[in-house]
Amino acid sequence: MLKFDKLSLNIPETNKPRVVIIGGGFGGINLAKRLNGRDFQVVMFDKQNYHGFWPLLYQVATAGLEPDAIAEPLRKMFDEDYEDFHFRLVRVTGVNPAAKTVQTLIGELRYDHLVIATGTKPNFFGNKEVQKYSFPLKTVPEALNLRSQLLQSFEQASITKDPDTRQSLLNFVIVGAGPTGVELAGSLAEMRKHVLPGDYPGLDFSKMNIYLIEGMDRVLPPMSPEASEKTHKYLDSMGIAIKLKTLVDTYDGQLVKLKTGETIPAHTLIWAAGVSGALVEGIPAETVERGRILVNEFNQVKGYPEIYAIGDVAMMKTEKFPNGHPGVAQPAIQQGKHLAKNLRRLLKNEKMEPFEYLDKGSLAIIGRNRAVADLPGNIHLGGFLAWVIWLFIHIYYLIGFRSKLIVLSNWIYRFFTYERGTRLIIRPFVRKEEPEKEPTQYVVGNEMG
Repeated sequence: MLKFDKLSLNIPETNKPRVVIIGGGFGGINLAKRLNGRDFQVVMFDKQNYHGFWPLLYQVATAGLEPDAIAEPLRKMFDEDYEDFHFRLVRVTGVNPAAKTVQTLIGELRYDHLVIATGTKPNFFGNKEVQKYSFPLKTVPEALNLRSQLLQSFEQASITKDPDTRQSLLNFVIVGAGPTGVELAGSLAEMRKHVLPGDYPGLDFSKMNIYLIEGMDRVLPPMSPEASEKTHKYLDSMGIAIKLKTLVDTYDGQLVKLKTGETIPAHTLIWAAGVSGALVEGIPAETVERGRILVNEFNQVKGYPEIYAIGDVAMMKTEKFPNGHPGVAQPAIQQGKHLAKNLRRLLKNEKMEPFEYLDKGSLAIIGRNRAVADLPGNIHLGGFLAWVIWLFIHIYYLIGFRSKLIVLSNWIYRFFTYERGTRLIIRPFVRKEEPEKEPTQYVVGNEMG
């Protein structure tokens, strides 16, 4: 393998304005696609070589979909038709606003416009023990780790003779009752009812417990009270134990201790309780609030007009959204498109136009024929109709015809058979008790993934 000291970014020099985009998520790709042409050189950095449709990660984790069904290679999305576009699979280590450069593990690059579109990372609120032993669900590797953990738990439960150990293996604790937590709980409940008894006839799945823990006073806090009430009823009817106004105190990989004093023996705790912006080193601390980068109405970082932040990492305060836009795909998509238009306006010495978010509504699925939808016009739907809308929206926003076809065929197959065909432990999960040491020599593959 090549050593890093023998590598370079290998970006050609240019007389055109260079736009450097950090992150290949919804915001980054929508910006890059609309800057295609002869006016800009566009450089995208990402530590992974694919764009993922993260709202469906929970289906990868619960063996409903394979990772390649929700991911598309970035190079495939930007083929030779995209003039002067350059993608580099590399980890960004920092930015230097004064020098207008981006630092990476294999070199630095000057920019004219820098766009930070790095999304979010799990927020454990300083609880190191929970961070060490829990399972977050923000990336494909994390989804695969969780899938292996779930299946390994069932395998181990089927061979252990100790009833207490078996029960601990069959207890699953999900912390956070937002869309990710709710959808994951519903998916696990459907596996418990329709799939697992056939795979493990010797196990009594009436003893499999799914706990959903939420610190607020209702499930789905980001959505309407009507959606929360419907969702609570759906979850309750599926046999999910909901604990509201409850916080996790500690977790050591074996026992969940709640702030109420209650304990739950469990080998699996899934963390869906919060996120913070995936910040880049070098962004001044005064521009960061509550883990996100403060931006003005043009998505410019305050005090740094050549630096922009879009999507989940950006905090644009408005009268309607005093705490910033919701952390879902639509703000990132819309901000990416809008910023492309504004950069073209700047090139023509025209004034930029402020960003206005068009709220297209919120959706969450709980299981077959069970979903909730908050739509524009104060419309609240539940049940089958909301479920159909959820299916259509998620298929529509998947990148690539192949992904749409694979996901749709999987869903149709599961609708009629209840079968999930990806229950494979390809990469067994083994928890690392001690953090890995930094390698003495950096090589491609160690630090760029």
